[in-house]
Amino acid sequence: MRSRRLVCALFDLDNTLYPPSAGIMELVGQRINEYMAQRLGMDEVTIKALRSRYWKQYGTTMRGLLLEHGISADDYLDYVHAFSAHEFLAPNAELDRVLAGLPWRKVIFTSSPREHARQVLAALSIAPHFERIFDIRDTGYICKPNPAAYHTVLQALGLSAAQCLLVDDSLPNLQTAASLGMLTAWVGSHDQVAGVTWAMDRIESIAQAARPQRRTPQEGIRSTERRDREETRSHA
Repeated sequence: MRSRRLVCALFDLDNTLYPPSAGIMELVGQRINEYMAQRLGMDEVTIKALRSRYWKQYGTTMRGLLLEHGISADDYLDYVHAFSAHEFLAPNAELDRVLAGLPWRKVIFTSSPREHARQVLAALSIAPHFERIFDIRDTGYICKPNPAAYHTVLQALGLSAAQCLLVDDSLPNLQTAASLGMLTAWVGSHDQVAGVTWAMDRIESIAQAARPQRRTPQEGIRSTERRDREETRSHA
């Protein structure tokens, strides 16, 4: 069974371990705009255009600013994440139970800095489940979906892609993982598209990836919510 070949689950952080409605990434986006305006003297039109291009070309605004404007990575990260995740998040007992039941090693694989990741994990009260955090510095400021970031993490873990599952809210990130041979879980979507093994509305549904599966990704793995409805009817 596919779940038994898994050794490690790589979890994205922001908008994956908590929902977008928490507002953290909205604030991060605002602070990126402020950084570009205050540190680099850019106007709103320029900021919008550059951020769009940098996202498509480099995967993050920071990568574009590093390469094209020579900014200080530490100054950027400190400025953009100058807030407390505890103001936005609360302990998630359900997620804590779900993570405890997963049979694999678990690590964080994020484009955010380690300091922010630690705050998020602490605010959610799930930090003990993760053996390691791979942040943007660990990958040399190269982030998902660039394959180089994945290879860096796999090499550090001493694992092959086929032994890993990527849990993420970004389809491009998941499609790169799938192209390398990973299984994938798309958080925040029900869409079964190329590169997605499991799709789910909520991170708390990740337990479905530990269940024996009878269908292939191409046939379309049912979401946890649909599976649970069918199981309830079958036992009625």
